[in-house]
Amino acid sequence: MQHKMEAIQLAFVYCTVKQFCDQNPAFTEGGVRALIYNEDNNGLAESSAIVRIGRKVLIDQVKFFAWVEAQNKRGSK
Repeated sequence: MQHKMEAIQLAFVYCTVKQFCDQNPAFTEGGVRALIYNEDNNGLAESSAIVRIGRKVLIDQVKFFAWVEAQNKRGSK
């Protein structure tokens, strides 16, 4: 049972925009905030990568990078 709980906990990796950019220097805070601002137009909202709790904006890293990869595939067609 312990291993099952650990697997569930690892599936959700949330961080703030600042934490995300600190961990992933290829992304700037302004760039990520622009993506979030335009999430309805760029498909980011459909990916469920952005979670809001009150005023706090969190990024689900797994879903965000899946969305990034989907953008790459879409552009190569």
